[in-house]
Amino acid sequence: MKLEKAKVIADKYVKILKPFCRRIEIAGSVRREKPEVGDIEIVAIIKYLWNFTYEVNKLKKVKGEPYGKYTQRILPEGIKLDLFIATEKNWGNIFLIRTGNWQFSKQIMIRALRLGLKQRDGYLWQGQERLECKEEEDMFQILKLDYISPQMRNKESYAFTVN
Repeated sequence: MKLEKAKVIADKYVKILKPFCRRIEIAGSVRREKPEVGDIEIVAIIKYLWNFTYEVNKLKKVKGEPYGKYTQRILPEGIKLDLFIATEKNWGNIFLIRTGNWQFSKQIMIRALRLGLKQRDGYLWQGQERLECKEEEDMFQILKLDYISPQMRNKESYAFTVN
């Protein structure tokens, strides 16, 4: 699907779900402004669980539940919706990883491992300490990387080195 069409559809579902969220943003290839989009990814922090669940359950379920960490739905417009649930404390982590692309996200996690960090349950951990990543920029700072704009994450490969 062309980016312009996917953006309109993604905006529509953000608008539907926004009243029930503390925060909601488009991620994935739409955020990266990739010319061709395979699915729509949205990250949300739920405020009103019952209303949020009710709206999401109107959509054809593929897997997962709207009150879990992830659910996938088929939109009437004929494209998949991947909906990721975050908290205020892991928003930056989830938003960065779910913006992708997959090669970029994989290299981010490899860099974290090389710095002695682990990804678990949607959070970044240093030993037994759960690190807060309230914003995407927090993740870049923890990983000792300069911020990379979503549009620059469309490359085919990445190689981050530890300083």
